[in-house]
Amino acid sequence: MELQQEQTPSVSIEDCLKLLKGEKDEQRLAGLFLVTKICKVDDIASLTRVYNAVGAKFLDRLLRTGMGKGTVSGPGEENRDAYLQLSVRILVAFCHVPDIAASEEMISKIPLILEILSNQSGSSVLEECLEFLYLVSTTSDAGVTVLYKSGSLKIIASWMSKLADGSHPMKISMQLVQLIISKISLDIIMIDCLPELTDIVVDIARQFGVSHDAVKFEALHLLSAILSSNLTPLYDALRQVPSDAWSKHMRNGVSAILHNRTAPAEKLQALSLAESMVSIRGEGWLIGEIELPDVQDAIPSDRCLILVLEQSRVEIAVMLNELAYAKYEASKNSSLKEDIIVKQRNVATAFSLVEKIIKLVSNVGEDQGDLIDENTLMKVFRGLNETTGVVLEYLQDAKEHGQRKGDDILASVRVIGSFLAQTPDAWTEKVKELLDYMLSVEGEDEQSPFNSVCFLLPMLCQITMNVEGCKTLVSSGGLAAVVKCLINLIHKHGGWVDNDGSIFLACDTILNVLLKKELAGLLCGESSFVHLLEAIANSTGDAHEPSVIMMAASICALVFDYTSENALLSNPNFADKSLDKLCRLFSRIFALSQQQSMNDDEVAQMDLYEIIAAGYSRWGDRFPRVQKAIGIAPL
Repeated sequence: MELQQEQTPSVSIEDCLKLLKGEKDEQRLAGLFLVTKICKVDDIASLTRVYNAVGAKFLDRLLRTGMGKGTVSGPGEENRDAYLQLSVRILVAFCHVPDIAASEEMISKIPLILEILSNQSGSSVLEECLEFLYLVSTTSDAGVTVLYKSGSLKIIASWMSKLADGSHPMKISMQLVQLIISKISLDIIMIDCLPELTDIVVDIARQFGVSHDAVKFEALHLLSAILSSNLTPLYDALRQVPSDAWSKHMRNGVSAILHNRTAPAEKLQALSLAESMVSIRGEGWLIGEIELPDVQDAIPSDRCLILVLEQSRVEIAVMLNELAYAKYEASKNSSLKEDIIVKQRNVATAFSLVEKIIKLVSNVGEDQGDLIDENTLMKVFRGLNETTGVVLEYLQDAKEHGQRKGDDILASVRVIGSFLAQTPDAWTEKVKELLDYMLSVEGEDEQSPFNSVCFLLPMLCQITMNVEGCKTLVSSGGLAAVVKCLINLIHKHGGWVDNDGSIFLACDTILNVLLKKELAGLLCGESSFVHLLEAIANSTGDAHEPSVIMMAASICALVFDYTSENALLSNPNFADKSLDKLCRLFSRIFALSQQQSMNDDEVAQMDLYEIIAAGYSRWGDRFPRVQKAIGIAPL
C-alpha cells in the first residue's frame, strides 16, 4: 500500500520526528499525519526512525481510541473514525518493516484488528486491516498462530461474500486463508471452523469461475490445497450447500484452465479439483453448462467431460512413461524416490478421473442419455481404449522387470478392470498375455494379491460369459485366484455382506466357469474348491436372504459334479461338520422350492434353483448324507 499521498517538499522527516517526540498528543498526531504525506512504504530506514520516535504505547492508545476503548487528548478527540483510519494506516506502514511486523507489539494487535473487522466500523478500514494481518502473519509463525486462534476464519468468511470479485481485499483475504492452512492442519480447522471453511470454499470457487487474471490462479492453488486433502466432513458440508452456483463456478474454472495454454502444474491442479468435485457431486458434475472467456458461441454441455478426459489421458501417457524410466532405467539414483512418489500421486488422480468417466458413460441411458450425444460417446470410448493400451504397455514393462508390488501398478490394474468390464472384447490377446501377472499384483501395504483380483472382477465376470474367456481365466490360474478372493471377502465381511458387489461378482465369475461343460477336463482336481466349500459351509448358517443361500448352494451344486462325499470327507482340508452344514443348506433350498407361495425375491432366484436341482440329479447318489437331508431321491 502506498503511504505517500502527495509531495510535501517543505516538510522533512526531521520535522516529523520533532513532532513525534513532543510531549503532547496533538504534536504526535500532527507528526503522524505528516508521516502519511512524506514517507513511502519502501523507505525502511525512515519508517524505523518514525516507529522508534512515536513509541508502541502511543500507537496502542491511538488504536484503542479509534475503537472507542481509550482516549487521546487534543482537538478532534471525538472523531474516533479519523483516529481509527490514521492508526490502522500507520500500523500498516510500519509493518512493511519486517522486524517491526514480527515484533510482539504488532502480533498483540492482531485480536484488536480482528475486532475492528467484526464491527461495522471495520468497513472504513477494511483493506488496511486485512493488509496489516497479512504483513504481520507473513513475517512470523507466531503471528499466524495468533491470527487463527483469534477467530480470523470466522471474520474472513463473513467478509468474503461481500467483497467485489477480484478486488484487492478479496486477494488479501485469499492470501490470509492460504497462510493459515499452510501452518494449521486442515483437520484442526475442520473441527473448529467447518461452516466457515465451507463458506470460504464457496466464495473462492466464485473467484475461480469468474476471474480471468491472476486471481483465478490464486484461487486454483488455494482450492487445490483445501480440497485435495479429501476431508470427509468438508465434502459432506459442501454437498449440503443449497445453491449449485459454486459447483458451476468450479466447472467453469476447471474448464478454462484445461482449455487454455496454462502451465502443466496448473493443469494437474485443475484435474485434482475435477477429481474432488466428482467425489463431492458425482460423475454428473462433468456434464453441464460452462462459460469460457474466449468462446462466444454456446458450448456443448459435455465440453468439461472431454477436456478432463483428454488432459487425464495426456497425464497418464506422460507420467507412466516417466515413471517407467525413473523406476527401471534410473533406479540406482536415490534422489528420484521423491519424484517417483509425486508422479505416482499425479497419475493416481488421472486414473481416478478415467474410472469416474468410465462409470459415467456406462450409465448413459439411465441418467445422462440426453446430455451426451453418440459422437461424443464414440470419442470418449476411443480415447479410453487408447489409454487402456498405454496402461497395458506399462503393465507389460513392469512384468518384464519383475515388478509385482506397487500402488501405481495396482491402480493400473484397477483401470484395466474398469474399462474392460464395459468392452470385454477389447485387447483380448493382451489380456490373455497379462492376466496371470495382473492377478498377482500387490499394493505397497499388501502381503498377498487381493485388491488386484477384486479390481479385475467386473472384467472377469464379463469375459467368462463365453468359453474362450473361461479358458483364459482357468489356464492363467485365475479361477483359483477368484476362489481365494471370494473366500477372503467372506472372511473379511464376516459373511455375505456385499457393500460394493465384489462377492456376487466373484460368485458370478465362478458360476460362469462351472457352467461351461467344455471345461470339465480343466476343472477336475481343482484344489481351491475344497476351501471354498468350507467357507460356504461356515458362512451361510445364519443367512436368510434368498439371493445369498441360492447363490451359495448353486456353486456347491456345480462343484459337487467334480467330487463325491467320500472324496470330500477324506480330504484333510474339509471337516465332517462342514458337510452337515451343507446338507442343511440344500435342505433349506429344497424346502423353499416346495412352498405354495413365494415372495418376489424368492421368485427372482428360481433360475439358480434350477441349477441346484439339475446338479442334484447328477451327483445325488454320490452324496447319501445330502440325499437323506433333502428327503428326495435324485431324478
